[in-house]
Amino acid sequence: MNDRPWLDHYPSHVTWDQQFTGKPLHDLISSTASKVPGNIALDFLGKTMTYGELDRQVNSACKGFQKLGVKKGVKVGLFLPNCPQFVILFFAISKAGGTVVNYSPLYSESELLHQVEDSQTDIMVTLDLEALYTKMRRVVANSHVKKLVVSKFSEVLPFPKNLLFKIFKSSAIASVTKDDVYVDYNSLFENDGNCEAVEINPDEDIAVLQYTGGTTGIPKGAMLTHSNLYINMRQLEVWPPMLEFGKENVVAFLPFFHIFALTVVLNMGLKIGARIVIVPKFELEDAVKLMTKENITLFSGVPTMYTALANHKDADKIGIDKIKMAMSGGAPLPVDLRAQYWDRFGIDITEGYGLTEASPVTHASPMGETGSRAGSIGLPLPGTEAFIMDRENPGQVMPQGESGEICIRGRQVMKGYWEKPEATANVMVGDILKTGDVGYMDEEGYTFIMDRDKDLILVGGFNVFPRTIEEAINDHPSVEEVTVIGIPDDYLGETPKAFVKLRAAVDPITEEELKAFIKPKIGKHERPSQIEFRDELPKTMVGKLSKKELVAEEKAKHEAAKAHK
Repeated sequence: MNDRPWLDHYPSHVTWDQQFTGKPLHDLISSTASKVPGNIALDFLGKTMTYGELDRQVNSACKGFQKLGVKKGVKVGLFLPNCPQFVILFFAISKAGGTVVNYSPLYSESELLHQVEDSQTDIMVTLDLEALYTKMRRVVANSHVKKLVVSKFSEVLPFPKNLLFKIFKSSAIASVTKDDVYVDYNSLFENDGNCEAVEINPDEDIAVLQYTGGTTGIPKGAMLTHSNLYINMRQLEVWPPMLEFGKENVVAFLPFFHIFALTVVLNMGLKIGARIVIVPKFELEDAVKLMTKENITLFSGVPTMYTALANHKDADKIGIDKIKMAMSGGAPLPVDLRAQYWDRFGIDITEGYGLTEASPVTHASPMGETGSRAGSIGLPLPGTEAFIMDRENPGQVMPQGESGEICIRGRQVMKGYWEKPEATANVMVGDILKTGDVGYMDEEGYTFIMDRDKDLILVGGFNVFPRTIEEAINDHPSVEEVTVIGIPDDYLGETPKAFVKLRAAVDPITEEELKAFIKPKIGKHERPSQIEFRDELPKTMVGKLSKKELVAEEKAKHEAAKAHK
């Protein structure tokens, strides 16, 4: 059996077994600034910053953090949306030797408090926005955090937006308490920028604690070293054949606090000297205006973003055809959506696959002459090995074409979960990471995901994969989005239920019509017992479809019905 079948089908411009050297993450800034100091690095709502200025700001913030006590072992939390402060402080913390802990602005106070205490975050950074500051201030008062650095959002806006924000959005600005905990963001820069050099061991020192639910359970901090993140960025950098240093425009719709955007958008964008157009949040109409105005050449998003753009009335006018590399991740890319982008815009969306524990990317569909395979997540990235393991006998590799758990070995794989050796042991077999995803590898080394283990639906003893049903429903021209979950069934244990959002301006279809459409496409045990139409489907913080809210709804309904009997 060929244990690396992808080698015979690898893109000709990429060497699979090339060696990558890990480096401190902050080298990304200093290296690019030394080459193109006058090029625009960040563009935030029209206010720009060059690479030379970004380098100077990182050095000053590094010295400011060092005065606050940041060194190796100290955790600094970033509770920020996409904004220039995130970029500056992320690399300043890295340069000071500290560890960044990313926090989602969408988290509840209880979720934030758990993460603060679990990670032992010492310093927190946020904005003076009511939606962020007030929530974090309460968390700080009841937690391990010693200092809260607060930045004024209006100060990073261009004129006259900065003045207009203060006037017309005053209710969005929080009343900031200036006590012993408070640190003014600007005070970090009141120095000469000559920060103390810290010796970083890229392979050992933790750059980021990135929290994730992992393959199971409550959120855990994946320990990602400088090498993990730097090398994963390098693995991606060599994948496309046509990028030009200092000449690309990257749009940051995805949030930097999420590992996908951190590696694929921010770190990779900085490495290639790109102009990074920073957007606080993906809003469709604003995104359409931006795409129309800017010459975006690199675009990374989740499938729902691609769907929304393609369905917009001005889709053919917004410059989608100018994109050199479009990357999709975070959720399976529907086959028909990928085909639509190729047929309509001439864009071959590169489907990436990965998970937080792998920094995050492990696979990507090839670009160029090699081509891709419909429904596949592609080939392992350079220096990455992929295995399909027997789920019942860990360590036993399955023959090509047979399903099992997708497992990964590579230098982007985390050190483990922060202070959770048992949880680490559950997902690591030596240096091999178990992803929790079920799939198979074909004879050419392409991997196909069938579903996540936790999403499997057991229908009368048969395994049913939601993705199979979702693909069948997605084939209907009236369907825009679909997600499938298992719901309780007194006889079968579980049955599939589909939740569907229809495209705007199409003739409505009934549940029975859609069931009849998919009937010949799937097995009898896979047919959904119910199809519910909704105006919107729940999504995660990065915009991918989320099942957990629907599962909770259906469970509550089932329990209420039982209690009523």
